[in-house]
Amino acid sequence: AEALLNEPSLYTVKAVLILDNDGDRLYAKYYDDTYPTVKEQKAFEKNIFNKTHRTDSEIALLEGLTVVYKSNIDLFFYVIGSSHENELMLMAVLNCLFDSLSQMLRKNVERRALLENMEGLFLAVDEIVDGGVILESDPQQVVHRVALRVSSSPVLSSPLLSSPLLSSPLLSQKYSAKFDVACDSL
Repeated sequence: AEALLNEPSLYTVKAVLILDNDGDRLYAKYYDDTYPTVKEQKAFEKNIFNKTHRTDSEIALLEGLTVVYKSNIDLFFYVIGSSHENELMLMAVLNCLFDSLSQMLRKNVERRALLENMEGLFLAVDEIVDGGVILESDPQQVVHRVALRVSSSPVLSSPLLSSPLLSSPLLSQKYSAKFDVACDSL
């Protein structure tokens, strides 16, 4: 059994969480059944928040898991892996998520802006991690792929179209032609 624990695995991320200033869940995606029920997940999230919200460090070992985290204004970002997981890999995921959101939200990474742009958050996390496997750690690539996924969406009346996600200068120049073509074809 011990040999199985040390086997390398692509499944490095157990969860991605974003909590607010009170430790309440804004976003949570669990990739395994370490915490199978919502009740257990929320208890774990409260425990993480209570242990980390007053510290300046970036890493914690909690309940047999490695937790890397970052706070910004009124948000707390967490990436969780197993206790034997490489902290640098988990930190790369955390930084990629934060930097991607920072670009998409025009550096306005705070609770209200995030809640208004949850679609962008969902797409970004899906581009970074899939089923616990790290797919991407370059925020430029994530922002690019999120914009492509949004521009190819048939729901052109989505709130995402008026969000900072697509009105950022980087994306608006690059993808405005695609939207014009899509709107003309309606």
